[in-house]
Amino acid sequence: MQASYNGISVPADGQAIQYANGTYTVPNHPIIPFIEGDGTGRDIWKASQRVFDAAVEKAYGGKRSVKWFEVLAGEKAYRQTQNWLPEDTVKATVDFRVSIKGPLTTPVGGGIRSLNVALRQLMDLYQCVRPVKYYAGVPSPVKHPEKLDVVIFRENTEDIYAGIEFREGTPEAKKFIDFVNDEMLKGGKKKIRQDSGVGVKPISITGSKRLVRAAIQYALDNNRKTVTLVHKGNIQKFTEGAFREWGYEVASEEFREQTVTERESWILGNVEQNPNLTPEQNAALIEPGIEFAAKEFGEGVVAEVKQVIASIGASHGGGKWKSKILINDRIADSIFQQIILRPEDYSVLATTNLNGDYISDAAAAQVGGLGIAPGGNIGDGYAVFEATHGTAPKYADKDVINPGSVILSGVMLFDFLGWTEAARLIESSMEKTIGQKFVTYDFERGMQGATKAKTSEFASRMIENMG
Repeated sequence: MQASYNGISVPADGQAIQYANGTYTVPNHPIIPFIEGDGTGRDIWKASQRVFDAAVEKAYGGKRSVKWFEVLAGEKAYRQTQNWLPEDTVKATVDFRVSIKGPLTTPVGGGIRSLNVALRQLMDLYQCVRPVKYYAGVPSPVKHPEKLDVVIFRENTEDIYAGIEFREGTPEAKKFIDFVNDEMLKGGKKKIRQDSGVGVKPISITGSKRLVRAAIQYALDNNRKTVTLVHKGNIQKFTEGAFREWGYEVASEEFREQTVTERESWILGNVEQNPNLTPEQNAALIEPGIEFAAKEFGEGVVAEVKQVIASIGASHGGGKWKSKILINDRIADSIFQQIILRPEDYSVLATTNLNGDYISDAAAAQVGGLGIAPGGNIGDGYAVFEATHGTAPKYADKDVINPGSVILSGVMLFDFLGWTEAARLIESSMEKTIGQKFVTYDFERGMQGATKAKTSEFASRMIENMG
C-alpha cells in the first residue's frame, strides 16, 4: 500500500478495510476512496459528502468516521496528469477495497478505458446491484409507485459487454463469418450475410451461477420472498436459456432447504388440495394440454412430479414451502409489463448483463428516474458504489442537480460496511425532505406547491432533518 496516489497523501488518521475468507473487517475510521465525477458530479459529490459525514456523526457520536480519500479520474485527472484514468487510481480502489464515484464522461475522440470496465476486469466486480424503491412524495408516472420494491442483480462481466466484436468489411469479420458459415453451419440453411458486423455473446456457467448465488443469498439475508431469473431463453436457448437452467441448479443444489421453485410449489400445492391426486393428474394440472403433447414430454412431466414429491415432499410439503424463498423465471420482455402491472409480485431480479441494463432503468423510471437511482459494482473482496446517471455537463457547477443517486449509493455503501444506523438516517432524512416538498428542479416541476432547492440546499435540509 502506497503513502500517496496521484500525488495525494493517504489520510494518516484512517485505516484500510481488510478482507479475508469471505469476510470484511471494517475499522472505525476506514479510508474510502472517492471520485467526485465530471460535470455535475462536482456539485453532487460536495453535497453528498456533507450528508454522509453528518449521518455518521449523528449515528455514532464521533466513535466512527469516514476518512475520504480523493482519487482522480475523468477530466480532473486529465488536467492534472494528462491521463484520463491514472494507474494510481486503479491501485487505490484495489488497495482500499471499497470506494464510491460520481458520474464520469468519455471524452470526444475516444481512446480512454472506461473506469467501470477497468475496475470490473481488475477486481472482478461481477454483481451490478441496483435497488429500486419508492420514497414517498417523489413524482412518478404510475399510479402506485410504492408497490415497486425490487433489487436487481445484473451480471456484470459477460454477455455482449464482453466487447468481442468485428466491424463489417474488416478481414477479421470476413474470417469469422467464413468460419461460421463454412464450418459451424456447413450443410444447413442458416448463413451469416457477408456484409454483417458480428459479435460474440459469452454467458458462462461460472458467471451465471455466482450471480444467482449472490442474489439468493441477498434474499435470505434481507428477508426477500422471491428471486426471479430474467432471461430471453425462449430464443437464445444456449446462452439466456442456460442462464435460467443454471440459476435453478444453484437454487436446488446449493439452497435446497431455503428455496422452492415455482413449478415445485405448483406440484406440492396440488397435492395439498387433493392428497389423492395421481402423478398423472398432477402433471395435467401443471401442464394444461399435456394430452396433446408428445408421449415423451408427458412422461417427463409425470417423472418430474414423482421426483419432486419423493425428494422434497417431506421437507417442503404440508404448506412448509410457503415459508421458503420462491425461485421463478420470466422472459425478459414480459418482465417490463410485469413490474408495471404486478410490481408487488417481484422482489429480487437476477439477470444477464444486457437485460439487467434495460430493466434497471425502466424500473427506476417508475419511482422518480435515474436522478434518485443508486448502484453498486460488487465482487469478492471489492466494491465500487456509483451514481447511475450521466454527467449533464450543461448543468455543471450550477448547484441545481438532484444528488439523490450518489446519496443513495452512499446508503448502499454504509449498509455494505454494516453501518446500518447511518444508512437509515440518510434514507429517513431524504424521505422527510422530499415530503416537505423541498426538492431540486427535476422533482419540483412535477410536484404541486413544491419549493425549488439548490443541490447544496437540499443537502443542508437533509442534515437538518436528521434531528
